[in-house]
Amino acid sequence: MENRISRQTALQGLRVLDFCTHATQYCGKLLAQLGAEVILVEPPAGSATRRNGPFIGDEPHTERSLSYAYLNQGKKSVCLDLSRPEGRDLALRLAQTADIMIEDQGVGVLERFDLGYADLCAVRPSLVLTRISPYGLTGPYAAYAGDDLSTLAMGGLLYLGGYPDTEPLAAYGQQAYLAAAQFAAVGSLIALWECETHSGSGQLVDVSIQECVSMALENAAQFVDLEETVRRRNGGQQRQAGTGVFSCRDGMVYLMAGGIAANRFWAATAKWLMDAGAPGAASLLEPQWQDPEFLASDGAKEKFEQIFLPYAATRTKAELYADGQQRRIPICPVSTSADLLVNPQLRHRHFFQMTAHPYTGASFAVPGAPYRLTETPWQLGAPAPRLGEHTASILSELGIEFMDQEILLLSGVTA
Repeated sequence: MENRISRQTALQGLRVLDFCTHATQYCGKLLAQLGAEVILVEPPAGSATRRNGPFIGDEPHTERSLSYAYLNQGKKSVCLDLSRPEGRDLALRLAQTADIMIEDQGVGVLERFDLGYADLCAVRPSLVLTRISPYGLTGPYAAYAGDDLSTLAMGGLLYLGGYPDTEPLAAYGQQAYLAAAQFAAVGSLIALWECETHSGSGQLVDVSIQECVSMALENAAQFVDLEETVRRRNGGQQRQAGTGVFSCRDGMVYLMAGGIAANRFWAATAKWLMDAGAPGAASLLEPQWQDPEFLASDGAKEKFEQIFLPYAATRTKAELYADGQQRRIPICPVSTSADLLVNPQLRHRHFFQMTAHPYTGASFAVPGAPYRLTETPWQLGAPAPRLGEHTASILSELGIEFMDQEILLLSGVTA
């Protein structure tokens, strides 16, 4: 690791080995876009994410996956067959040059390749090894397999998604894997900071996807602990009359008029609807609407919908949002992905950035960073690497001669 006191990116000089196979590859991407050199170590057939859609042109191909392209922006690709002794030896030589190694292969998999924590520490005592697994490395579930959906369920978040009268619904995308990836990035950097500033030794960072998901439950656990109440799924229903998701002319908005700072927001909402000439709006100022129990009743919710929805149907999301801002009423659009691409705030901050696909040459927008660093700026990085794009250059750096590289390639150890 080179001296990083004088640097242009936050993690310049840091080398990270990424052995992840799922959307947990997002961890390495986060580090790469902060300036680390991140090397994705793939099997010769390619990472599993290369086979995940959607695909450019709807054509399945290891080089056309948009999922892979998103998760691996800014990385390098090296192909090694870890099941072969030569591949295992090359992985150890690569580990000797690294500061952090991230993996999600499953409990015991690296050990089968003689690449466990003890093996890695023997060649690189300062290495931080971050292991992402469904349930952590210890405990009765440690050896259990799991995927994004099962850990979303086991972490408790799946139960809270959807509608009260149907089965739970998962949020789009691999949210459990992505949550674990973010916590893994934080844990890796904390361990590296400790190594650099205190002990000089690396350590094992044990990341449980189940626990990462459970971190997102907000106060659901406290409801059980303190009130012995299991939170219900609300879906798009009103929590109280006037607070919830409502349809409008071009989509949906979220309005928070009742139940929170109810007197102020409720009165402002009633006046807004009265000024707009909404039939029945004046009745919203009757005393019963100040009663929290009444606001929570089905009758109150239905009555509010009868007044608000006909008016909202004549207005767009943007118009309702502008009205709310002017009247200091908390209402906001329920944005689609198409809305986000043209959102004026995100455009002003250049949040979405254009990148080129390395195989097809197609250009498309990708999310940027949700933070700004004034002295060590975030960088988008090069497009995701093609399969084995950097194998030869990395092996050359390790001192592997050209003829030996050819033998490794022809024998299927590398690609």
